Amino acid sequence: MISREMIKTLREIYPVGTRVKLIQMEDEQAPPRGTLGTVIGVDDIGSIIVEWDNGSSLNVIFKVDRVKVISKKH
Repeated sequence: MISREMIKTLREIYPVGTRVKLIQMEDEQAPPRGTLGTVIGVDDIGSIIVEWDNGSSLNVIFKVDRVKVISKKH
């Protein structure tokens, strides 16, 4: 289980509006590597909720999937 502190940290790293690039996702339905998306939140279990540019809505799972921050909304 993920701690409240880690969820708070994830929300600071991935605030709403942050643009990310998919590096790796462990899911057969995953968008292709390199797909860009916009963070719309971090849920209470630490999943990063992303609206992918290709229309996918799969969440990024903490410590399983990997994304790279491209830009943050100021």
